[in-house]
Amino acid sequence: MTISRDTLFQSFKYLVYIFLAMNVYWFFAEEFLAAKLQFPDGVGLQDMIEAYASTIDTAAWVVLLLMFELETYVLEERQFTRPVTWSLHGVRAVSYGFIVYSFYGYIANLETMQLVMPLAGISDLCAIATDNWAYAIDYDEYTAITSENCHTFSSASSFWSFNELRAVVDASGLAAIIGLAWIDVINAGVWLLVVLVLEVDVRLQERDRYEGWALRVSTAMKFLLYGTLLYAAIYWGIKGDFVDFWDAFLWLIAFVFIELNIFEWRQESLEENAASADARLTE
Repeated sequence: MTISRDTLFQSFKYLVYIFLAMNVYWFFAEEFLAAKLQFPDGVGLQDMIEAYASTIDTAAWVVLLLMFELETYVLEERQFTRPVTWSLHGVRAVSYGFIVYSFYGYIANLETMQLVMPLAGISDLCAIATDNWAYAIDYDEYTAITSENCHTFSSASSFWSFNELRAVVDASGLAAIIGLAWIDVINAGVWLLVVLVLEVDVRLQERDRYEGWALRVSTAMKFLLYGTLLYAAIYWGIKGDFVDFWDAFLWLIAFVFIELNIFEWRQESLEENAASADARLTE
């Protein structure tokens, strides 16, 4: 039994989509632990986006990705009835709402990470080992400081505490955390621009106008945007944790598939237009 190249390609594509869906759980598990420290009295509805920004963002992006997949590959033109079209647009609109909401959550997290003050009178973490403090290992990752581990976190002699968290960090750790928070904001903002360009591409392709200057401008913008997203993925790979890097890497692959869908769609339209033109000439 032989498996066609197209079958392998589509299987790999949907495997990537499954991995992205699984990332919703991994982000939730990570943020759930961090929320226990960030919101000791429980996460209220108004705090939900700050506590679970990555989880909500990733879930909304997965839904949006599937909508793009339906529109650019799965559904044929004859299947785009008014109810189907409105349903696709409606689900996408809701997804965009959550994505923009998550973007606000990343900004709120950045502001929280920047609300710090010197931990006065403390030059050794062991001095606060019995006071229910935690050490900020990474962005959204905290470990309780105990008498057994207090000497393992940092050799610095001065520390910073977060105004809204009972957590401390040294100067180098603080710089790394703020850097990661900025990358979250930049990455989320750039992805919003990417889907804006893709929405324009899809609308132009539906009208057979995705060519000439529109195609050149779109290609140039995507080169810049995807380059920025690749930088963010590399940054997470070096400075962040594996889940962030893995998620960023998978999303780049996933949207390469969407770009290929649009390219294939455009090629089919060009071939159909050429065939129609030849048919008219032979009449």
